[in-house]
Amino acid sequence: MQQTLFNLNEKTVHDISNPETYKGIFSFHKYWGKKPTESLAYFIQNYTDETDIVLDPFLGSGLISRECLLRNRRFIGIDINPFSIEHTKFVLDLPNPSEYIRAFNEIERSIKEKINSTYHTENSKIASHFLWKEGSLVRVWRRPETGRNRLEADPSDIDLYQISKFAGYEPKNIRKSTFFTNSRINSKAEMAITDLFTGRALHNIDLIIDEIKKYPEPIKRALFLTLTSSSGQMSSMVFAITGRGKTKNLVSEKIEVGSWVIGFWKPNLHFEINVWNCFESRAKKLYKALQDTLIKKYTLKDSINSLLKDNNGASIIHANCLISLKEIPDKSIKLICTDPPHSDRIPYLELSELWNSILNKNVIFEDEIIVSNAKERNKKKTSYIKDMTLFISESSRVLKDDGLFLLYYNARDKQSWKFMELLSSTSNLNYIGAFPMEYSANSVVQDNRKGGMKTDYVLVMVKNKSVIMEDRELEKLPGWISYLPKIES
Repeated sequence: MQQTLFNLNEKTVHDISNPETYKGIFSFHKYWGKKPTESLAYFIQNYTDETDIVLDPFLGSGLISRECLLRNRRFIGIDINPFSIEHTKFVLDLPNPSEYIRAFNEIERSIKEKINSTYHTENSKIASHFLWKEGSLVRVWRRPETGRNRLEADPSDIDLYQISKFAGYEPKNIRKSTFFTNSRINSKAEMAITDLFTGRALHNIDLIIDEIKKYPEPIKRALFLTLTSSSGQMSSMVFAITGRGKTKNLVSEKIEVGSWVIGFWKPNLHFEINVWNCFESRAKKLYKALQDTLIKKYTLKDSINSLLKDNNGASIIHANCLISLKEIPDKSIKLICTDPPHSDRIPYLELSELWNSILNKNVIFEDEIIVSNAKERNKKKTSYIKDMTLFISESSRVLKDDGLFLLYYNARDKQSWKFMELLSSTSNLNYIGAFPMEYSANSVVQDNRKGGMKTDYVLVMVKNKSVIMEDRELEKLPGWISYLPKIES
């Protein structure tokens, strides 16, 4: 433990209680379960020293990695989700803004016209949006040459011909997706990616991938993530917003563009959006974010062992954490900070399958520690509790005697918390308290199902209570409680 701790002053309390909306590179790509970095930064700064190792065995979007390396801490991140590994390496190895936009401009010159030609409507005008209703094209939108109001028209023979050209198109660069029968996210085992995209969209995504593959890292990784971040809007899962204003009896007949929200749902009334426009929009967003970000290269080690031999850098491991944790020596980690799957709350790997298919990354679903509504996965609560208990035990082994373990958690039923009740008999850890994790914005995934708590909690565990609690600073954290959060069911 550091000899001198920073006091938990009013500004820090305010920052933890009122986290800012994700901005810049942190808001560039959607990911389920992102956590605000304010509380992470506080614990890294105040409960670790330079060169100490911070561990996140459920890496997720990997935002914590940058917070650690910015403060000269070493970092180990583990996840079985290939997307998590790619996104973390992206935030640690950002491309130079000018090199990124140069690559984008080259791609634009190479294929923009080819893509737009697939959206040619009458008089070779380029359509931006196509409104579909129950499988039939009903309206075509174009951007005006001047002004802001869109131009709408009924589908022409040319529009229908353009669609027919790509009927039955099978993607070349996207691996076959694996779906399960899971009503939570509206997926079915017999689904294919061709059910979620038009043939025209998949053809144009293939054109983009062909160009991306020509570039070296980190440009290639950034371009691929530009594509995955825009893929939802390229799909047939973009719902049409109708009846806005009905709560105030001012119902508008105007139809507006929604977005891809959660799961694999193709609404009866949905949009097909020009693929190039989606890709270009995300590229410009990332370019601006890169211009506003400190571009610093961090050392990425190829193994945990190589990180242990050095005083800087990060090791980002694509693996089952129960296996990789065994590679970490006893009492070598100063801070464990992680957000595991909360029982059956968010099916991370299933939701990430679209991105992993586009990235052409294979997924081992069997290794996920989760409770899944997909019966064919056989991911039940008993095995989840067993795996979480093993995880806690291994974490206890690698944590230093004066280390700290932060577990972000929120499950809707008491049984899913069983591993915490077994804490004293399965590990050397002591639970000392928790505080609520406030978010900068509400999330569709933060569900309100019966029994669910209204907020996530950061559960704080230690080996030696006296070492951690002697400064009494943790008790000043907003909403601090010394007991386990209460579950209704």
